[in-house]
Amino acid sequence: MDDFRLRVFITAARTLSFTRTAEQLDISQPAVSKHVGELESRYGVQLFTRRGSRLELTDAGRTLLDEAQHVADDYRRLEYEMSLCTGQTEGELRLGASTTISQYLLPPILARFTTRFPKMRVSLLSGNSGQIEQALDDHAIDLGLVESVSRRQGLHYTLFRPDELVLVARPGGPHARTESVTPEMLCRIPLVLRENGSGTLEVISAALAEQGIRLSQLQVVLRLGSTEGIKGFVRNSDAMAIVSAFSVVDELRSGTLRIVDLEGMTLLRDFVFVHSEAHPTRLVRQFMDFALACR
Repeated sequence: MDDFRLRVFITAARTLSFTRTAEQLDISQPAVSKHVGELESRYGVQLFTRRGSRLELTDAGRTLLDEAQHVADDYRRLEYEMSLCTGQTEGELRLGASTTISQYLLPPILARFTTRFPKMRVSLLSGNSGQIEQALDDHAIDLGLVESVSRRQGLHYTLFRPDELVLVARPGGPHARTESVTPEMLCRIPLVLRENGSGTLEVISAALAEQGIRLSQLQVVLRLGSTEGIKGFVRNSDAMAIVSAFSVVDELRSGTLRIVDLEGMTLLRDFVFVHSEAHPTRLVRQFMDFALACR
């Protein structure tokens, strides 16, 4: 964006912290105050108020944030479209992906993409599905990849690839010879699950509901926001977990985890692209097509 002051303001409005804004943009905190002050002087309004140690946007600040985000989106689109005129694809692509996708599916795709298009500036925000959809609503990212079953109004979803959730346990311990469990037996087994807002948890909850079982009936010993953390916990405990099949490929090969069948339950879901426009920009469409071709 040509107007650096708007970039500073957008960052400050998202972080609600001049200190974090300075850190993210690699400038001094007085410089942040200066840029925000110049915008306030230009428009004759106050953009932030203080509530103790916390910043809050004023009504004028919220109006400016909404318009500034549109300006930033238009500028990124302009930068990309003009790069096509020179035959050199360049620009900025801000991706967001739910934890499973960002850890296990995207790294090899991003490696190929940045090698193919070295002038593209790519960033990746990781979080659960709900957080990624919110980031898209907030114009903090251009494209999301999530695993949620529900669909947020105003967003558009395009299939990326299917996934299956599997029940896993460590080879030793009380489940060493367990080949399968019923949904009713699952209620008596210690489990470690993902946190609320996770697409994985949403799929599990929906599948259990079809069996007449509520999440509250499960013996959940721990909730973790990371699949890596869940796998590490299971490898060192008698608990089981339900995770993406993509996430346990290495553990199944090495024998540190094993799959236990869930009788009468098939936990299938789709990984999807999520975008704010029905017809994504050419840059977003280019990445989507590239990721689909990497299957």
